[in-house]
Amino acid sequence: MSVSIVAGYTATEAGEDAVALGARLAAASGSELDVVVVLPADDRSVITPPDASYDRYLRGLADSWLESATTRIPHTVAYRTNVRFADSFAEGLVAAADEFGASHIVVGAANGGIRGRHRLGSVATELLHSSHVPVVLAPEGSRRIDPATGVTRITAAIGTRPGADALLEEATSLAAATGAELRLLSLVTVDLPPTVDTGIIRVAGAAHADQVLAQARAGLSDQSDAEVVVGRGESIEDAVQHLSWEPGELAIVGSSRLAQPRRLFLGSTAAKMLHELPVPMIVVPRTRASKGETR
Repeated sequence: MSVSIVAGYTATEAGEDAVALGARLAAASGSELDVVVVLPADDRSVITPPDASYDRYLRGLADSWLESATTRIPHTVAYRTNVRFADSFAEGLVAAADEFGASHIVVGAANGGIRGRHRLGSVATELLHSSHVPVVLAPEGSRRIDPATGVTRITAAIGTRPGADALLEEATSLAAATGAELRLLSLVTVDLPPTVDTGIIRVAGAAHADQVLAQARAGLSDQSDAEVVVGRGESIEDAVQHLSWEPGELAIVGSSRLAQPRRLFLGSTAAKMLHELPVPMIVVPRTRASKGETR
């Protein structure tokens, strides 16, 4: 994987969550951490005309934010601080990821989220519609997790739709880079009318899960050893609640089939998972850009 991880920082608890998780991921994978603050671009509208003194003040404020952001980064993590200018925060993070050859972009949850849970804000939402780099969503409270927790397990929600190969590649690569265990998850739900025979549902669901996991196993290298698990429940949310999750775990999902190639789009299953998931979620593009390809 690449040698850089971009963490989008704002002077908020969500920004602290992003930096904390980015540092933990960087430490586990041996990557550098790029902490990025994005300021409004110089070509902003005439409503807010350029003002040199204000720009200096804003740049100084950003530098002070970055200084504060790095105080909790473990000394074992190599990091850089960066101020970038763009029309939007998400656009600036994607540009920074391109510049640094980043493997991931990390952002925090929106303000007001429940501790340990996700709440998508405007930046994360925009990234999930525009990024060609995997986006890591840090749940509220990530800043409170001991950095020594590391990354202990990677759980990949495997399906058969387009993009499954890219998801499996990301999961195995990240597990190898971090030394984490790999778990393959197939979610079997019962989102059907109560009049349908539950026995038929169980048989059909089990057959589907076996098919999904067999295809995923076939895609693994001989050196990969993965646990396989089937999540069951009356809904996606229920299934996620009944699974075991470790403090150092990362969940990986693929982008929706509605996404354009090499772009992200959070599908309905992933969105439902996000409501109950107590660990960070990584959303992977359907396809990855080839080396040297212009994005």
